[in-house]
Amino acid sequence: MILGIETSCDDTCAAILDGDVLLANIVSSQTEFHARYGGVVPEVASRHHLELINPVIAEALAAAGASMKQVARVAVTTRPGLIGALLVGVATAKSIAYAGKIELTAVSHLEGHIAANYLPPDPIEPPFICLIASGGHTSIVFVRERGALELLGQTLDDAAGEALDKGARLLGLGYPGGAELDALAAGGNTGYADFPIGLDKAGSFDFSFSGVKTALYYYLRNMDGPEVKRRRADIAASYQSAVVSALIKKTLAAAASRNASAICLSGGVSANSELRRRLTTECQGAGIHLRVPPPELCTDNAAMVASAARYLPSIPFPEYLSLGARASGGFAA
Repeated sequence: MILGIETSCDDTCAAILDGDVLLANIVSSQTEFHARYGGVVPEVASRHHLELINPVIAEALAAAGASMKQVARVAVTTRPGLIGALLVGVATAKSIAYAGKIELTAVSHLEGHIAANYLPPDPIEPPFICLIASGGHTSIVFVRERGALELLGQTLDDAAGEALDKGARLLGLGYPGGAELDALAAGGNTGYADFPIGLDKAGSFDFSFSGVKTALYYYLRNMDGPEVKRRRADIAASYQSAVVSALIKKTLAAAASRNASAICLSGGVSANSELRRRLTTECQGAGIHLRVPPPELCTDNAAMVASAARYLPSIPFPEYLSLGARASGGFAA
C-alpha cells in the first residue's frame, strides 16, 4: 500500500494506492483563495498546505478504510513546482516515513502525470506518446515502457496553460482563466484573427508560447474598446486555436517520428474542449488510439504520484532525511 502526497502548486492532495486498486484520492483545492488575486500566490499556497496537509491525509486514510500501519511506502512530489509548497509535502512525507521506518519514493510531477494513464478505469500499456500540458508544464514524452521515458520536446518559455490563462486575463475574463477562455471561445470564430504558432518548423517538438501572448497583447491594444467587446468571442476562439494547433501538430508529428499507435493526454489543459475535439478527430483519421484520463486524474492529484512510485526506486530508511525539493527539474532525479 502506497501513500501518495502532492503539493507542488495550490492543491493539497493525498491518495492511497493498493497494487492496481485506487482506494482513495483526495484533493483540497485552493482556487477560491487565489481567485481574488487572479492567479496562484506562492506564499498563500504554502500557508494553506501547512493547514490542510494533515487533515487531507487523514481523510484519504479514512476513505480507504486503512491505517497508517498498513502503508508500506510514502511517495511524494519533489520537483518541479513552487518551492515553498513542495517543501510542505516533502517534510510531511519524510516525517511519516521516518516514524513508520518505511521507504520513501521521490517523484517528479511530470512522471506523475504520465503514470496517471496506468490507473483505472482505463489503464493503457506503453509504448505511447504522452502530451503533458498544464499551467506550468508543456512536454511531449515517448513512453517506451513503464518507467522508461524519452523527452522529445518541451516549452522553451511559457507553458500552454499559462498562455491560455494570460489570454483570458488580457480579455478581461475571470479565474481560472483557461476554463473561462474555453467557454467564451465556444461561441466564436476560430478564423477571425491569425495568431502565430511558435517554433513552427518541421523536426522540432519544442514549444514556444511567449510570442502568441505578445501578439494578442498588441492585437487588443490596436483595437478600440467597443470593437474588442463585440468581437471578444472571436478573438478568444482564434487565440485558443493557435495554442491548441501547436499542441496537436507537434504531438502528432512526435507520434509519427516514433511510429506510435497511441497518444495520451495529461495535465489540466487536457480538459480544454477544443483540444479534445480536434485531437480526437485527428487521431481517428490517423488510426491512432487516444487516451485521456478522467478529469480528476488530469489535474494535480496524489494518485498519479503513487502510481509513478511503483516504477521508481525507493530511498531506504533513514537515507531520505536529507531529501530536498527543487522548483525546477524534469524527469531526472
